[in-house]
Amino acid sequence: MPEEDSPSISRPQRRLLRRIFNGRTVPIMADGRPFLKYKDASQYLQSLAPEARDSAYAQMKSEEQ
Repeated sequence: MPEEDSPSISRPQRRLLRRIFNGRTVPIMADGRPFLKYKDASQYLQSLAPEARDSAYAQMKSEEQ
């Protein structure tokens, strides 16, 4: 299933992730793991259960600067 069609991450969440990972040189930490690219973060979030996904997304969002 293409990532754009995945129901696990909503369109607003994808847009925010793309924005915060655009041109990033310092990784964002979530669940003790570093993420430097949107694709890596997106794949990780899609692999999680809904509650864990929401928690990891909130951690990524809070590290946005």
